[in-house]
Amino acid sequence: MKVLSITQIIISVLIIALILLQAQGSGLGNTWSGGGETYHTKRGVEKVTYYSTIVLITLFIITSIVSVIN
Repeated sequence: MKVLSITQIIISVLIIALILLQAQGSGLGNTWSGGGETYHTKRGVEKVTYYSTIVLITLFIITSIVSVIN
């Protein structure tokens, strides 16, 4: 049970970091996006962080369900 809680904390910190990196218009995401673009496709590192966020959110939901069941 303790391992599950630690895992959730680590996943949540990683999710927060990835979301801050993706924030468009403000935050750290503006550093790599070029600023004034109104539309662009996800490429390279941006695509990896996007899909990593989805995977981590899914893992967080699964660990939350497991912790409720236990």
